Amino acid sequence: MKAKRGIFVALVMLVMAPWSIAFAELPVFTLTFKQDGTIDPKRLDVPAGRFKLILVNESSEAVEFESLPLRTEKVLGPGVTSFVVMTLSRPGEYPFFDDFHPKIKGVLVVHAPSK
Repeated sequence: MKAKRGIFVALVMLVMAPWSIAFAELPVFTLTFKQDGTIDPKRLDVPAGRFKLILVNESSEAVEFESLPLRTEKVLGPGVTSFVVMTLSRPGEYPFFDDFHPKIKGVLVVHAPSK
């Protein structure tokens, strides 16, 4: 029985290791929805490629990070922190907004990779 469990654990580690390493190496950026109805930062500069975007809701209301050009949306309850992983290869400006509070808007600016 112990041998079977050992083989199972080894297989899980083998399968999960590349995935966990890939996420560990991602650049990380944070957007915070504030209690005063603003988002910080309003303009977020990121390099082209894969990255993790942490979304923090410090407000007492639900918010929704949404971007039509990025085809991304994420709902966060009051006080919730979550994330999305994005891969953006095309430099440019990608607007986003809080779908529950449309006046809260920002822009994700993707820069070409440095050479």
